[in-house]
Amino acid sequence: MEKEHVVYILESLEQPGHYYTGYTQDLPTQLRHHNEGKMQNTSRYKPWRVKSYHVFFNKKKALDFEKYLKTSSGRAFAKKRL
Repeated sequence: MEKEHVVYILESLEQPGHYYTGYTQDLPTQLRHHNEGKMQNTSRYKPWRVKSYHVFFNKKKALDFEKYLKTSSGRAFAKKRL
């Protein structure tokens, strides 16, 4: 079976409405790292919960989707649809 590529959106439980979008191949471990403060970009907003995640079997498509979600139109799409 092909490796899964996951694009995820986290929501801060400390500051609701603050989100982080990322890419991983191991979402449970990545979430644990965010909540343990191991990720510099998200440590001050922990703890986090998964708001949504999307699985791809093509790495390029996953990374392209992550990049899109980080644009202003992608954030608007995520806020409305995800």
